Amino acid sequence: MSDPKCARMLLEAAGRDLEALRLMGDRGSDEVFGFHVQQAAEKGLKAWIAVLGETYPLTHDIAALLDLLTTRGVDVDSFRQLAAYTPYAVTFRYEGVNPDDGPVRRAEPLAAIESLLGQVGGALNEASNG
Repeated sequence: MSDPKCARMLLEAAGRDLEALRLMGDRGSDEVFGFHVQQAAEKGLKAWIAVLGETYPLTHDIAALLDLLTTRGVDVDSFRQLAAYTPYAVTFRYEGVNPDDGPVRRAEPLAAIESLLGQVGGALNEASNG
């Protein structure tokens, strides 16, 4: 889909993932935290693609969505670190995170998701009012 209604629906869904991340704080498993980061990023980026009037691909691959936005002239460099959460969409949900990797740092991805959703919301409002 590629319309403002779809973009708003995706942005609202991403907002629910963001709320789950905020409520989770430092509690809960890294797999669940990472899953909600991945989901919020995926939905937010797809919403941004829809705001641009494009049809987003059916993928969980955050890097692919970032690359698509880059080809459309959107500066997404500040969100590149979110690509590391792609495995949380499927792989880590079932296999778990390697405990030798240490705990997931939560403040940085949370701030990145907040910033991403803020930018997408601004782009959506601009597109709706323009």
